Amino acid sequence: WDGRMSDDGEQLALLQSSPRAAARSTAPAAKVRRPKQARTPAAVRPVARVAVDVGLAHLDRPFDFQVPAEVDDVAQEGVRVRVRFSGRLVDGYLLERADASEHQGRLAFLEKVVSPEPVLAPEVLQVAREVADRYAGTLADVLRLAVPPRHARVEQAELAPAAELPAPARPELAGWTRYEHGPALLDAVHAGATVRAVWSSLPGPTWPDELARLVGTALAAGRGALVVLPDHRDVARVDAALTGLLGAGRHAVLTAEAGPAARYRSWLRVRRGEVRAVVGTRAAMFAPVRDLGLAVVWDDGDDLHAEPRAPYPHVRTVLAVRSTIQGACLVVGGMARTAEGAALVRSGWARSVAASREVVRRTAPHVVADPGTDHPAEAGVRGARLPTQAWRVARTGLQTGPVLVQVPRTGYLPGLACATCRAPARCTVCRGALGAGDARRAPACRWCGVVAADWACPTCDGRRLRATVVGSGRTAEELGRAFPRVPVRPSGGSSPVLAQVGPEPALVVATPGAEPVADGGYAAALLLDGWALLGRPDLRAAEETLRRWTAAAALVRPAPDGGTVVVLADSGSPAVQALVRFDQPGFADRELGERAALRLPPESRMASLTGTPDALAGFLAAAELPPHAELLGPVPAGPDHRDQERLLVRASRGESAATVRALKAAAGVRSAHKEAGAVRLQVDPREIA
Repeated sequence: WDGRMSDDGEQLALLQSSPRAAARSTAPAAKVRRPKQARTPAAVRPVARVAVDVGLAHLDRPFDFQVPAEVDDVAQEGVRVRVRFSGRLVDGYLLERADASEHQGRLAFLEKVVSPEPVLAPEVLQVAREVADRYAGTLADVLRLAVPPRHARVEQAELAPAAELPAPARPELAGWTRYEHGPALLDAVHAGATVRAVWSSLPGPTWPDELARLVGTALAAGRGALVVLPDHRDVARVDAALTGLLGAGRHAVLTAEAGPAARYRSWLRVRRGEVRAVVGTRAAMFAPVRDLGLAVVWDDGDDLHAEPRAPYPHVRTVLAVRSTIQGACLVVGGMARTAEGAALVRSGWARSVAASREVVRRTAPHVVADPGTDHPAEAGVRGARLPTQAWRVARTGLQTGPVLVQVPRTGYLPGLACATCRAPARCTVCRGALGAGDARRAPACRWCGVVAADWACPTCDGRRLRATVVGSGRTAEELGRAFPRVPVRPSGGSSPVLAQVGPEPALVVATPGAEPVADGGYAAALLLDGWALLGRPDLRAAEETLRRWTAAAALVRPAPDGGTVVVLADSGSPAVQALVRFDQPGFADRELGERAALRLPPESRMASLTGTPDALAGFLAAAELPPHAELLGPVPAGPDHRDQERLLVRASRGESAATVRALKAAAGVRSAHKEAGAVRLQVDPREIA
């Protein structure tokens, strides 16, 4: 080729196909652009308002695009779309179609309708918007939690629609007759009334059946139902109860354990209205249940109900918002009651559903408090893991069935101290706490892992170590020596979590939340290391401790059947006294009163700001906080956030909305100006040390 051609188009094509020839060319050819095919907007409602999946605070609003005529039939409200935004393709949801736009300039076209499936229901969109505003977040962040990722193979498959099932017959009241206002609650659910209740469940294994009857009552009235539980073990129990009561096919289970495909398939069945009842874990709080008539959160004090991703919503709050927007009944249930639940009752927004004291005494186990010698600060050397009274209760209980031993710490010896001066044992490299993995290994740092084989106390030069905290592994080992002919079954920690144990005698050593259910109930339970739970530097330490103790005690046989619980803690503690009386609602009322006197949540609302000192200063400068907002701090954010500080913003509940709006506006200003330094904004943080 000599470079001489009459047609520039042929010359350009040859240059593009031959890189070496292009390199020898002395005169670069002009770039030829192919004209884009002209796109025409839809004839009717040509404007699409799109929620763009961009989590920037200053872009938290819908944007208008033109609807191409070729996708007019599939560009419906709630579908996933792709748009060109700020020079790149991003995902979004089509919120609505309009006749015109307020935007004065030229609108870009939708690039693509990803799927004709309308995955975003209007009522879920309304709830998501309210939740985003309440938690000073963005709609995009909430929609990531509300709508699961698309599974194209499942969505494109021809899912056979389920046969229309007639409404089931209304279930009998059964166990609900034991509660004051229990029958009235089910009557209100069946009548379609909008009621709210805080339910304190009686101890024992019947709560899944009671939840199933509550859901069955809503289905019998032709309404949908949603039940959110902390973990998959609770979901499995309620799933089995619903199947036994109503039969298969009337409810869907939404948990992460099912896998992406199976979960998305179940979610689509709910969205299409083929299933009217949903049972699931935290992500199911936004499940698009059609004609929602009942929303239930079980064990609302469990930290698994707090979403760890922005904007950090809590299941209880989300379901309260849904009940208000969608006109559904709300039930906040559990063995224990939180201060937030007590606040709902005290304000009159919800009604208490609980059993009388006579019924509680017949169904609860006998609880005794034993301070023992379990606290490491006490003088003397411990001769055994269990005090005498606890050992006797365990020996007596093992004659008739299994005995549960709850240990709040995992591991073997997670805490060590100098045996001479009692000073905490620290790593010489990073100053982390020393611990022992088992009896055969030398102590090692729990932060950096450096082995401390030649450790010496920097205070007294002592060489011997003693345990300050005993984990579940060491406890199981010591109990095996104390009861040599009894099998020891660990659950939780480094061991698999057991779902159920048999009625035969055994020592079940479990961490909180990993207690298996025993056939016929446990003969006794030992709640160890109460000081470790009650002494945590957290606002909710006492409330959380009572919740964990109650969950374990509820698995024990009633006192008339010989069930006994021994709690190793100071008998003067209000949490211990509440467990002895089995008066969890009374403790929640007392806790609420003490917090109200100190202006602590839930009497007030708080927002947490975490970042570098310069970033926090810039955030506060951009925030036009109302006069009633109170600043607390800043203080060091902790070992996990080095060089960062934490600041709390407090406002009364009646004046908190203006404070949250100001914080969200400040986040938008910093986002728009691309300020340096990230600030983590969390409204209503669960942990306030």
